[in-house]
Amino acid sequence: MHSGRKQEDGERYQAILETAARLICERGYEGTSMQEIAAACHMTKAGLYHHVQNKEQLLSDVMSYGMSAFEQEVLEKVRGLADPVERLRECMRLNIHLVTGVTGGCSKEVIIILHEHNTLTGEARASIDGRKKRYVRFLEDSFAEAMRLGRIRAVQPTVAAFSFLGMILWIYKWFQPGGRLTATQVADDMVDLLFTGLVTPPGVVPGAPSPLSRERPPVSGGAS
Repeated sequence: MHSGRKQEDGERYQAILETAARLICERGYEGTSMQEIAAACHMTKAGLYHHVQNKEQLLSDVMSYGMSAFEQEVLEKVRGLADPVERLRECMRLNIHLVTGVTGGCSKEVIIILHEHNTLTGEARASIDGRKKRYVRFLEDSFAEAMRLGRIRAVQPTVAAFSFLGMILWIYKWFQPGGRLTATQVADDMVDLLFTGLVTPPGVVPGAPSPLSRERPPVSGGAS
């Protein structure tokens, strides 16, 4: 009975996070009040505060929920791919699908991570930044591995990683669900656009890696 109650509370709080994410996406963090979130959840404001201490904690939990969805729907599905180029291609495709909402209902939580990344403070911000940095490092390592194997031309891993991310993270600003372009078309075209210029053509012997490929400056938490 006790475990059932805990599960019910967890499902209730997940619904609160999803509702809060929808409102924050529509109105922005500063433009969304706790009273509005409570009303949208069909709760009193006091009832909402039974689940969360304050508005910033709610934002932190929304972002953590989005990061967990990203790690489950993207990173866990590509880490086991042996070919670094296929790993990066699939990672990009899955990440685009997540941002555009193809893989489920967490696109709003992921968008909030992008749009409200400077809003959090203290330990909450450090936690989210740490998880984002691990993704950047995963991309850098994958690009570096692809170069070592001669699968792509010599590029600077950090530049490649942030170029990869920049293409994906801007999508939420312009992609229109139900518009002329489908999410699958966008994903396929973006993967083709980035990797056609990177992949070493068959039969071409790649040159020695550029000295730049061995340099990896510190990653800025805010840039990701």
